[in-house]
Amino acid sequence: MGGTKKLKPAENIGAGWLYFYVHFVTEVICFYCLEKQVGDSVFLWIFPFIYDALAFVPQSVIGYISDKFPKIQMGSIGIAMMAAAGLAFWLGFLPGKYTALIILCIGNACVHVNGAEVTLRCSDGKLSHSAIFVAGGSFGVITGRLLAKSVIPYWAIIILVLTGIPFVMLAEYYRKSADKSENPCKKFNYANEKIPAAAVIFLTVLIVAVRGYMGYGIPTSWNKTVFQSVMLYVAMGVGKAAGGILADRFGVKKTAMVSAAAALPFLFLGDNLMLVSLIGVMFFSMTMSITLALLVSVLQKTPGLAFGFTTIGLFLGTAPIFFFKFTTTLSNCIVIAILTVVCLVVMQFVIRKDVKAHE
Repeated sequence: MGGTKKLKPAENIGAGWLYFYVHFVTEVICFYCLEKQVGDSVFLWIFPFIYDALAFVPQSVIGYISDKFPKIQMGSIGIAMMAAAGLAFWLGFLPGKYTALIILCIGNACVHVNGAEVTLRCSDGKLSHSAIFVAGGSFGVITGRLLAKSVIPYWAIIILVLTGIPFVMLAEYYRKSADKSENPCKKFNYANEKIPAAAVIFLTVLIVAVRGYMGYGIPTSWNKTVFQSVMLYVAMGVGKAAGGILADRFGVKKTAMVSAAAALPFLFLGDNLMLVSLIGVMFFSMTMSITLALLVSVLQKTPGLAFGFTTIGLFLGTAPIFFFKFTTTLSNCIVIAILTVVCLVVMQFVIRKDVKAHE
């Protein structure tokens, strides 16, 4: 009792599901607030751009702090900050809505970092734990956007995000058990050992950035209704979780290469066919947990910092979208094809040969 029992890795999957929910409510309040604040403003792109910058980029710094000072309750702090930001948006007691936005972003970053720390440390080298945690965000994004268009008030969303605190506190039980090991992430060894750590980090962040950019160019002319939008985000979430689960079962390199290559025909042929497109989106989303595992492989002592590198990559990939987009389906398909080849070449080079899932 009292956290003294050492949990088996299979039991630690609970941390992934706990943070699935925490990640879900985090994105609900964030995208609820974003949708409410942006509205039909002529500054439509500025608010989301600032959000991406302040929610993604600081996660590397917050992650490093979390690595060095594990007793800091980043998850609970993050939830409290997001609840305060929601209250500020609702009641307007802070000077300017951008002050509330900054608080919302930093709170978001704290929760993400804590989710990564907990699930990575508890996973015994498996990818499924953090993949399940990450998947919760896709369901939260679409839920938050839909709730912002409903009659649901701010106070209800604030209460919803506060329900995440008990889940964060329970997840700490798993983390404390895992941290009894000197190096809980020592079984993350998926990177090619012949490549310097700095090169692995650079190339992996490049993959994340490229995949982030590609995600905005996926042809989805079929996406015209609320139901179809929901299905798109469900496919993303399922794909993110499946990537980690399948990597544990069949091997990291095989899952990465097959999913990236298999996504292409479905994405290209699915522009006007929802089911075909959704299959492509699921395949496309599977590499997220794999890139995280590569970074942790060379940053075993600092998994929070490793996760922060992935979010920097996401920002670098999504930032250009605010200023430039390919406007035709053909141009998007060409870009996606070229960038997929780049990713396949890099992954073939960076991922350790014949990596098998831990038994």
